[in-house]
Amino acid sequence: MDIAEGRTVRTIAVASGKGGVGKTNITANLAIAFSRLNKKVLVFDADLGLSNIDVVLNLATKYNIRHLFKGEKNLKDLIVEGPMGIKVLPASSGIQELTELDEFQRLRLIEEFEAYDEAVDYLLIDTSSGISTNVAFFCMAAQEIIIVTSAEPTAMTDAYALIKVLFTKYQEKSFKVLVNNVRDANEATDVYRRLSTAAEKFLSISLDYLGYVPYDGLLQKAVRQQRALVEIYPESEAAKSIMQIAERLSCENNKNVKGTLQFFLGGLLKAKC
Repeated sequence: MDIAEGRTVRTIAVASGKGGVGKTNITANLAIAFSRLNKKVLVFDADLGLSNIDVVLNLATKYNIRHLFKGEKNLKDLIVEGPMGIKVLPASSGIQELTELDEFQRLRLIEEFEAYDEAVDYLLIDTSSGISTNVAFFCMAAQEIIIVTSAEPTAMTDAYALIKVLFTKYQEKSFKVLVNNVRDANEATDVYRRLSTAAEKFLSISLDYLGYVPYDGLLQKAVRQQRALVEIYPESEAAKSIMQIAERLSCENNKNVKGTLQFFLGGLLKAKC
């Protein structure tokens, strides 16, 4: 990914403690939002056994990550173009053995990323839900981690569980919290406050509040059309919130961004799960 030119690539893992909180939709819409900000985006569907991004965006995928691990195709062969010029690396669907990568598969992935020479500003990693070793692996490989949660008690409990695992087992201390599908800013800040209080009390770490996305009926309409909300309903309240989050991320001081894609590759090598 323009490694030779030293191009800065921000790698962001988007994770959640449980399914059903809208993590994949957030990832897809953030990708479109970054594209609208004239950024080059690659989305890596890291839910390797249960492909989702291609379904959400209605992408025709001839090959997937399984073909790469079998040695049949290279990374370039797998990547498809999505809406507004984003690139997508699709996962496979219903392949149980890919839910836990072995050492060979990790090395194969690293080799392919090293050989990929297309320009990328943002690499968004849509992890699977939960606290599996794959989730930890990709979170620890990324420069930044966004934890997506909602106001449901189980979503908050599982989000805290994921943060706890990444902190206690892998010494990760930096997390951004995005609260999805809430009524208003007050409900979102209440969810963040509860998570933040628990993290400070029991883990002695501070969580960063990234923002919230309100409940929006147009989101379900977009889902049924297999289109990104930010693309087809850009004036909807949820789409505006996602654009604001993308703008906030793009305007952040990059002092914590540790360099080129080589950091991601180095993270993959160091993430011993």
